[in-house]
Amino acid sequence: MSRRILIDPVTRLEGHGRIDIRLDDSGNVARAFFQVPDFKGFEKFCEGRAAEEMPALTQKICGVCPTAHHIAAVKALDDLFDVSPPPAARAIRELMHTAFVFEDHLLHLFYLGGPDILVDGQVHHLKRNVFGALETVGDALGRQAIRVRKKVRDLNAMVSGSALYPVCGLPGGVSRAVPRQARETIAATTAEALALARQLLVMFHDKVLKRKRFRDMARSSIFSLQTYYMGLVDTDGRVNFYDGRIRIVDPQGGTFAHFPADDYLNHLEERVAPGSYMKMLYLKKVGWKGYLDGLDSGLYRVGPLARLNAASGMATPLAQREYERLYAAVGGKPAHNTLLYHWARLIEVLYAAERMVELAASPDLTHPHVRDLPVRSPSTGIGVCEAPRGTLIHHYQTDVRAIVKRLNLLVATQNNAGAICLSVEKAARALIKNGRVTDKLLNGVEMAYRAYDPCLACATH
Repeated sequence: MSRRILIDPVTRLEGHGRIDIRLDDSGNVARAFFQVPDFKGFEKFCEGRAAEEMPALTQKICGVCPTAHHIAAVKALDDLFDVSPPPAARAIRELMHTAFVFEDHLLHLFYLGGPDILVDGQVHHLKRNVFGALETVGDALGRQAIRVRKKVRDLNAMVSGSALYPVCGLPGGVSRAVPRQARETIAATTAEALALARQLLVMFHDKVLKRKRFRDMARSSIFSLQTYYMGLVDTDGRVNFYDGRIRIVDPQGGTFAHFPADDYLNHLEERVAPGSYMKMLYLKKVGWKGYLDGLDSGLYRVGPLARLNAASGMATPLAQREYERLYAAVGGKPAHNTLLYHWARLIEVLYAAERMVELAASPDLTHPHVRDLPVRSPSTGIGVCEAPRGTLIHHYQTDVRAIVKRLNLLVATQNNAGAICLSVEKAARALIKNGRVTDKLLNGVEMAYRAYDPCLACATH
């Protein structure tokens, strides 16, 4: 007789989700579904509100990635009112966003998906958590990571007005300048962040990459998908969190599309998935072919590994060196194994730290001119940035008084939704055989989604 296995709730991610696994009469997996039962109505209840409220309102979708929504929202307002922020405002915005990506990736490393690779998955489930992760990295490095993450949060509070929910973004700039006397504190904090990032990569190579279990999993087809990849790139094709054009590469690494954010509707399409409140995105020109990977499937992925696959390199020297090291280890680009998201995430931690050091030294950071006033009657505005979990797009349509008539949010986890569902089913089919189900096997199935660091609260807006 067929059986049903329900992992409810799934663990160590933001939001509410479950995995529904159906076994056939032989005890093998017939189907596995990743479902999101949570519902939110952000796109609807933003209608009728002033567009200027969106940076403060949309970031309340989530307590993990509010800064990314704040940045995408203020960039959409720039576009809506046809105003470009001055260099000081751009520097302040990029610093707060980059600092946010840095500390959010650390959250994932220690609390969310990171324990899957830092802790041996065969140990007792009470060890597969932040305490097991801290035991692996060592007391000194663990305490340093907690201390530096707090300092980076404090830096963001100083720059953006709040450690969690920024309040500084305005169309055409930011609400206040960074005082000159704050530069020394910012420089010291970013230097500490860079030192920590370098130590974490040393730890990763020693504690994770040398472990046979991780090397085997990182080569295994169980956690591998041949998909398209998408991310923001700068004018030289390198990874950029704050600004750039969107680049999509195919499963062989060739450029499939390269376009500005305001052209996204010609490339990306949303669909509703039965049994889940998480809408999915797919490539419009390829089409929806179901939960399949390969060149003929419209599934694509975003986030750390996808950004590295879509880019020509990193914009800072130490991160570029580690980028080259990753692709040398896996035999070239693109890398398809989902567990490599963990390595890519640490490369981005290093890039974020290096970029923060550069911004801390920029003369623009403390310039007093931080806003240019809007000059156009509003109609449509589109903003994009790279959230920790992938590409984030805000699209607003308003009346002439800048009251929102329609709002569309394309969040990172929506981009990954189809691939997450396929990853979960592929892992379940490979790991569950002949009706044998154990806690450790089910943890292996959960690893397939945790590597993406999904944010389900954002994805069910």
